[in-house]
Amino acid sequence: MGQYANQPDFGTEATEITTSDTIDNSTDLGGACLFVGTGGDVKVILTGVTGSGGSGFPTASEAVIFKNLPDGAFLPVIVSHVLLTGTSASDLIAVK
Repeated sequence: MGQYANQPDFGTEATEITTSDTIDNSTDLGGACLFVGTGGDVKVILTGVTGSGGSGFPTASEAVIFKNLPDGAFLPVIVSHVLLTGTSASDLIAVK
């Protein structure tokens, strides 16, 4: 979305998200903005955070919580992971 890493100015893919506290390639969203169907808090790791633990992956301590998002909101940041712990919002869609 927008001017991030050669992405178009509009979404061309949408995928339902299953939140997970696992932070590895299997849960990497590949850089997506989020649509929040049912509001609440969303705990995410922003794309570009490489981690300090030496594994090459970020850790949950490097995540940020966006609080009190309303129903039907777009979160206008590019994220790599959505964590289960700390996320109360649901019906999340990754848009790329």
